[in-house]
Amino acid sequence: MSGDLAALGLVEAVGRIREGRLSAEEYAIACLERIRRLEPGVQAWACLEAEQALAEARARDALRKQAALPLAGLPVGVKDIIRTRNLPTQMGSEVFSGHVAGENARIVERLEAAGGFVMGKTVTAELAYLHPGRTRNPWNPGHTPGGSSSGSAAAVAARFVPAAIGTQTNGSVIRPAAYCGVVGYKPSRYALSVEGIQHFSPTLDQIGVFCRSIADAAWFAAALASIPGSLPRESRPPTRPPRLAWLRDLPWARPDGEQAAVMEGCAVTIRREGAEIRELSLPETFAGADRLLRTIMLREGAEELGPLQARERARLSSELNAALDEGARVTDTEYRGALADRDALAFELAGLIQESDAVLTPPVPGPAPAGLGGTGDPSFCSLWSLAGFPAITIPVGMSSGGLPLGIQLAAPAGYDSRLLSVAAWCEARLPFNGLP
Repeated sequence: MSGDLAALGLVEAVGRIREGRLSAEEYAIACLERIRRLEPGVQAWACLEAEQALAEARARDALRKQAALPLAGLPVGVKDIIRTRNLPTQMGSEVFSGHVAGENARIVERLEAAGGFVMGKTVTAELAYLHPGRTRNPWNPGHTPGGSSSGSAAAVAARFVPAAIGTQTNGSVIRPAAYCGVVGYKPSRYALSVEGIQHFSPTLDQIGVFCRSIADAAWFAAALASIPGSLPRESRPPTRPPRLAWLRDLPWARPDGEQAAVMEGCAVTIRREGAEIRELSLPETFAGADRLLRTIMLREGAEELGPLQARERARLSSELNAALDEGARVTDTEYRGALADRDALAFELAGLIQESDAVLTPPVPGPAPAGLGGTGDPSFCSLWSLAGFPAITIPVGMSSGGLPLGIQLAAPAGYDSRLLSVAAWCEARLPFNGLP
């Protein structure tokens, strides 16, 4: 029975708890039992205190108003760069070993106000950059789960929790979600509060969510929204087949054979179902968009983490030190120019895709790479992160090596409702029933 309970999706689990057919404690026990059995092979958690999680679940059961809350009794994984009052926030770095913030980030406050609770802190790459943590891909422990929100993606894929919170500066939600075969949703910039997270790049950092369906992701993100009602709680499919712009590749990235093949197959299927698909090519003005993002990200990273680097260089990874050193060399003129160019590209991009309901593109170049020494390539996420546009990835198939493959959909900033609607339409026609 516990295995069945742990496999429940978010909307179904919350529905049962709100109706009194399942207690938060029963559900937490089922999830904790699955974690006990499978965590040694996945290593998704940076910190998980089972007794504390059960106490949180019992406290939710004691709330008389529980049935009215959108996340009633829901256990959630929270990325370990997000401050939590009672659990350590160690940020994937020995520098912060045992550090307890003593206060919750705004997104955790929203989680608790909606009736959910922090099951535990999920593993992050060091300070949300590239140096990986210990998490393994639930589909194959010899492959990366992606990053930097590696533990959040793996915890949802392994059915440890029905939902998890991550962050994305470049590709840290979409990439691990695609590698782990779950839904990853990064709403429009500012839709979810970043107050109380460890920033890397304040003008790029965004909160995103991991779930196992579009309906779950929409419900979860809406409950966490900074402004109640600003994100749609339900992802109703559109009344007509969608119009999609197909961005096959980018000036700085190409999909490998298997990823390209799954995109072709999906296009054939949804065209057969009535979708209109037009090819989209980016103008020459976008050729350096990936470098633009890097300039902004590393300059801001150097400003945010420079004082830490000055004190602790020897205890930071070579990847992080090199990035911060590069960012410190970006001049004020270069940085201001990059910010202005970003605004111009975001405006142009919105115009390019305004006639379409969403853009169809790969989420990653291919399946999760072998080895645990890296977190994979975020190149297909860079454009949407730079512009602050909402993006979502859906698992749709498997590689020849038994690893998930997905598609990514994106839309202009503020069009989250339309994006989720199109994603729900595609999900219904591109079913994925994989379980690692």
